[in-house]
Amino acid sequence: MKKKVLAAIILAAAMLTGCGDDMPPSPIITAPPPVSLNTSAPSSATPDVAVETQKPEEPTLDNGMKANGENHPITERKIVDGKMQSYLTGEWKDASVVQRRNMAVMINNISQSLPQYGISRASIIYEAPVEGRITRLMGFFEDYDDLDHIGSVRSARDYYLYEAMAYDSIYCNWGLARPWVEELINSDRIDNISTPLEGIYNGAANAYARITRPGYDSEHTGYLFIDGYNKDVKLKGYATEYTDRFEQAFTFTEDGYLSTYDSYPNATKIYPGGTQSNSGGYGISNPCFAYNADDRLYYRTQYGQKHIDEMNNEQLTVTNVVFKVCHGEERLPNDNRYDYLAFGVHGTGEAYVFTNGKVIKGTWQRNSDYEPNLFYDANGNEIVLNQGKTWICCIWEEFSQYLSYE
Repeated sequence: MKKKVLAAIILAAAMLTGCGDDMPPSPIITAPPPVSLNTSAPSSATPDVAVETQKPEEPTLDNGMKANGENHPITERKIVDGKMQSYLTGEWKDASVVQRRNMAVMINNISQSLPQYGISRASIIYEAPVEGRITRLMGFFEDYDDLDHIGSVRSARDYYLYEAMAYDSIYCNWGLARPWVEELINSDRIDNISTPLEGIYNGAANAYARITRPGYDSEHTGYLFIDGYNKDVKLKGYATEYTDRFEQAFTFTEDGYLSTYDSYPNATKIYPGGTQSNSGGYGISNPCFAYNADDRLYYRTQYGQKHIDEMNNEQLTVTNVVFKVCHGEERLPNDNRYDYLAFGVHGTGEAYVFTNGKVIKGTWQRNSDYEPNLFYDANGNEIVLNQGKTWICCIWEEFSQYLSYE
């Protein structure tokens, strides 16, 4: 996996959509399946005088870690005693897990579908608005061997596909917005495990099934089953380890360090859609990430409640939160029946990175389909995240005025 060097920036539009229970007719098909890092400046030594420079010792924190981890990123990953640092979290995990391609699973987030199952095991969660101005999630899973199922699973949108390409994921979905997803998802540009229905030319026969959920509509009962997923990956002949397309996910601090970003503003409550109702996609669920200084985690709430994983009844927490502000527009502005959105997830734009209770405002850049999202501070230095899970909120530029933090 080679390190990213910025090239020409290409802006490609991609799209989002979601399904509410009271939505108008839609072309979505959801029929059931058959069963520059900070570097030291050069020395100013003269030819006649040798000057030795020594970096000051980093302050030690209460937990024994050293501060200013933003200056101490992971630069090389090695296998030690069968373990390796994850590309998705920076944490030490079994090397077989770290080297295995992650799966990017489309996850229902409409209130009528909650709670979700298994979502707390995702290393990265990507959230974006869809039609109906709700949000849908995509979980990137690498630790899933002891999971039975994940869900409920929903349909594909092309900008989610484009984001999954950045992580060399195997994309998992139940249904698709056919007019804009069909050509892409059936090409060789992205490996996918999709339900075998109209618009999918080579569906996965084993990965999906329904679970009985009394009181829930059928569209909220479809789940991805891990045993079936593994069977279908093998049947399709997909590479199971990261391919040459994969470069990196994020840059993380090295062991024993914490990216403290001491000179940056505090931000302990984070609202991707602000605190008031709006039509930007986050105004219905009103998500909030509340920072806890004791464990340095952000606790997620939405719809006025804790965001819970049904599997363990625990509230979702992450170490890093990122706002990726993208150009967005309505796909069919002259058709009142639909509210399909298009997003530019390639190119560059504003970014807000939250870690250790701080906010670093800067930019995101992504040059092409298989290149990673890179996040830079105002001085052009790549932002170094703390080890742990990351939540990325894609925010429509027009509605970025509502995002807030305190």
